[in-house]
Amino acid sequence: MIYQHTEHDSQSIGASLTDPERFAEVFHRHWDEIHRYVAWRLGPEAAEDVGAETFTVAFRGRGRYDLTRTDARPWLYGIATNLIGQHRRAERRRHQLLARTPADGVRPDFADGSDARVTAELLGPRIEAVLASLSAADRDLLLLIAWADLTYEEASEALGVPVGTVKSRLHRIRKKLRRAFGGVDPMRLKEEPQ
Repeated sequence: MIYQHTEHDSQSIGASLTDPERFAEVFHRHWDEIHRYVAWRLGPEAAEDVGAETFTVAFRGRGRYDLTRTDARPWLYGIATNLIGQHRRAERRRHQLLARTPADGVRPDFADGSDARVTAELLGPRIEAVLASLSAADRDLLLLIAWADLTYEEASEALGVPVGTVKSRLHRIRKKLRRAFGGVDPMRLKEEPQ
């Protein structure tokens, strides 16, 4: 069944209080996005379980949802981030392992001509090392902004911290990234037009 975005999430959540089946609308709107985020954070093996658990926790807590918030994404990302926190030791080990993976096996495909893809593959271990060195709270914030594409306000809501805290943490994280990459911000690398 395909759900159209004619309603706000808050309407679906509110209706689900008396008709629990209506919560499926929220699930179908946001499953793919939450699943991708969890898979990137914890790997594909854990994504199904943690993604499903995110919506189970949301369903159980729907009575406490602030119905003035029309978009449930920040709420769902907050739940997913908390569940990911329960897997942080494994995540940290994964980042450390990827940081030790040598990039010298990467060979550019000259027929492809994608310098950006090759650059990303070569920088991957260094980026993983920087991620592993961040505190759990900083890593959560950076990935909510960079990977989940949340706004500062949405990240603030997801993490339950003031927007000013989000901005100051991101400033500190970006400085650390620039130092790790010799003054270049790896998040701003773009493929040059040919």
